[in-house]
Amino acid sequence: MSTALNTQSAPAAIGPYVQGVDLGNMVFTSGQLPIDPVTGEMSDDVAEQAYQSLKNVQAIVEAAELTMNQVFKMTVFVKDLNNFPIVNEVYQKFFDELGARYPARSCVEVARLPKDAQIEIEAIAVRS
Repeated sequence: MSTALNTQSAPAAIGPYVQGVDLGNMVFTSGQLPIDPVTGEMSDDVAEQAYQSLKNVQAIVEAAELTMNQVFKMTVFVKDLNNFPIVNEVYQKFFDELGARYPARSCVEVARLPKDAQIEIEAIAVRS
C-alpha cells in the first residue's frame, strides 16, 4: 500500500504526478525543481537553485516524518556539468549544516529540465 505525499512546504507538482510516495518502509520523492514554494519563483543562480531543490526534497522527506539522515540515495540532474563544483559545494554545506551523513548520489547532465531550471534533485529514503 502506498500513500501520496503532499506538503505546502514544497512546490506543487507541475504535471500529473505527486511530490512523493510513501511505501511504508521507503519514500521516493519526485524530482524537485528549485521553485520557492511560497513565491513560485525560481532564481537564475545555480547555487541558489541547488539549495532550493535540496530544501524542497527535505520538505517532502519530512512530510513523511523522516529526516535527511534517512535519505540513502539522491539523483541530481544538471543542465551543465560545468556547474558540478558549485552544486557539490552547496550540497556539502547543506548536509553538514543538518549534521546529516551524505547519501549515495548520482549526478547526470541533461539537455533540458522543466521550466528551464539548471538543476533537479530526487531522493529515496528508508524508514528503519
